[in-house]
Amino acid sequence: MDKRWKELGKLLVNYSTSVQPNERVMIAMTEIETYPLVQAVYEACVQAGAHPQVQFLSEKLNRSLLKYGSDQQIEWVPEIEAYGMEWADVYIGLRGAHNLKVFWDIPSPKLAQLRRSMGKISTLRWEKTRWCLVRVPNASLAQEAEMDEETITDMFFNACLLDWSEISEKWNRWATLLSQGSEIRILGYKTDLHFSVKGRSWQVANGKINMPDGEIMTSPDDSTVEGEIYFEFPGVLGGRLMYDVHLQWQKGELVKATSSTHQDFLQSTIQSDPGASRIGEFAFGTNPEVKYFCKDILLDEKIGGTIHIALGRAYPETGGTNKSAIHWDIVKDMRKEGEVYLDGNLIFQKGKMLI
Repeated sequence: MDKRWKELGKLLVNYSTSVQPNERVMIAMTEIETYPLVQAVYEACVQAGAHPQVQFLSEKLNRSLLKYGSDQQIEWVPEIEAYGMEWADVYIGLRGAHNLKVFWDIPSPKLAQLRRSMGKISTLRWEKTRWCLVRVPNASLAQEAEMDEETITDMFFNACLLDWSEISEKWNRWATLLSQGSEIRILGYKTDLHFSVKGRSWQVANGKINMPDGEIMTSPDDSTVEGEIYFEFPGVLGGRLMYDVHLQWQKGELVKATSSTHQDFLQSTIQSDPGASRIGEFAFGTNPEVKYFCKDILLDEKIGGTIHIALGRAYPETGGTNKSAIHWDIVKDMRKEGEVYLDGNLIFQKGKMLI
């Protein structure tokens, strides 16, 4: 076994989730390629005196459900998985990548149904456990990212095995300065979007809830969102790649949503529930070692020099109030073009934080 798996397993258990003796830990293993990290995390949990359990999940199994299941079966919230969120003190999700075309022939409304039921599980995870999610690289991820497996695996480990204490100090300083402002304005290609962050806090994601991590986030006052934003990277959800996503709000209400691909799925997603079309998160990507767009949000939202918004569920810990079964992050590349202003002052330009 690559020794970096053991190093990462200890990091996830001892740093990210701070597992304590006698705590119950749910290790969710998604796709068989995650087994080396499952073994490393399990071993670290045992060494910490905890009680780990392993659960297996797969998008291939979800395909069978979508292809052969009834509406009732697809909308059913898996009871054992839901109970696991009640049972566990800590949840560590080890998510192996999968072929994004696995749902190629599944109608968009069915896929949106499944995402809603999965969103209810995610909400329980947020509410009931200390958690951390990991996107584990494999051949499928390399293929989707259009690079070789060795390069993407090295990028993954480099981005995970940072000096988290040192880099967190810089990010915390940025967050403190951001918290002193009231209004964000984003300018760029086909983009002029502004909203209030008055009274909201900014949180630093430094390896406690995602690995690799690296973002500074808040939840805007969604009723104040005004303007438009265009995304150079495709929006990725449910195996669909929605290119040229262009969104426009007036007085907090989404009035326009277009994409050049999978427009039907885009519309199904934003109509999932009343909160799905509102902005639940705005964030800066800050990990210097995540450099390539991989068509996977757990990695892509961490790309240093990018920003992202999430449609749907807001973070209560930052002051957000929007509720939804959906939390869909879409990444905008700001490294070549784009600016962010805080109360009229330029703070971010061409991928560089200026504060």
